[in-house]
Amino acid sequence: MTKFLVIYHAPAEMMAKMGTATQEEKEAGMKAWMDWKANMGDAVLDFGAPLMPGTMVDADGSTASANNDNTGYSLIQAENMEAAQEALKSHPHLQWGPGCRVSVYECINMG
Repeated sequence: MTKFLVIYHAPAEMMAKMGTATQEEKEAGMKAWMDWKANMGDAVLDFGAPLMPGTMVDADGSTASANNDNTGYSLIQAENMEAAQEALKSHPHLQWGPGCRVSVYECINMG
């Protein structure tokens, strides 16, 4: 099995919507994520977490705001990239709203 890093992307409007969601809306959203995780079983290596706004650090030590739409991550495993992509087609993040998407990267074994 190969390890894959999944990055969740959402526009600022969707993140603002999450901040004003009712408790019932939050619970329904988390249920969809938990159902996806349960269906994935052992293929979820690290369920991950939401990401707060980030900072870019340059070689000279200077920093700048990392203005992007990265909102979370997970680590999964699959036979290959095609299988990882197939597993993500049903991810609830993709149903959350306009502009929500995921990117997936194969993690190369360095050992």
